[in-house]
Amino acid sequence: MTTRWLTPKEQRAWRAYMAATHLLEDAIDRQLQQDAGMPHLYYSILANLSEAPERKLRMTDLAEKSKITRSRLTYAVTRLEKDGLIRREDCQWDKRSSFALLTDAGMAALERTAPGHVETVRAAVFDHLSEDQVSQLEEISSVIARALEGDASTPRPTSDEVPWRRRSSPCSGS
Repeated sequence: MTTRWLTPKEQRAWRAYMAATHLLEDAIDRQLQQDAGMPHLYYSILANLSEAPERKLRMTDLAEKSKITRSRLTYAVTRLEKDGLIRREDCQWDKRSSFALLTDAGMAALERTAPGHVETVRAAVFDHLSEDQVSQLEEISSVIARALEGDASTPRPTSDEVPWRRRSSPCSGS
């Protein structure tokens, strides 16, 4: 198989994308650590739960929404549970599953942190883009996400190709 090297234009686009994503993740993490003492991943978990019915999701569904492995989610939820921000509940109809629930303290932490987080995202991204560029960003990001997740036009990814289906060990079940 021959390597399909990136063209100079593709290389510039790739490097610009990588620089932007690394710098953005760093800016968001710094703000969230300063304001809430938590990394972006933990904030995202709380936000996903806040949007769910009854502020509750099965751990496997939360891993998928968070785009992380189940073992990484289990670690994060354990930490958030120690802080009183999340509570776990066993699933009554499936003994292999459990739920993560956002507690009132978790909702309060999210509500305290959200304004600073939104301001950081706005200042780092949206304040620099036109309306058309925002639409283009959404379209491009959606196309890439669908391709990586497997949409109707591409074969469905195997269990090792998307993070929420990966298992680092047989004992990491969620």
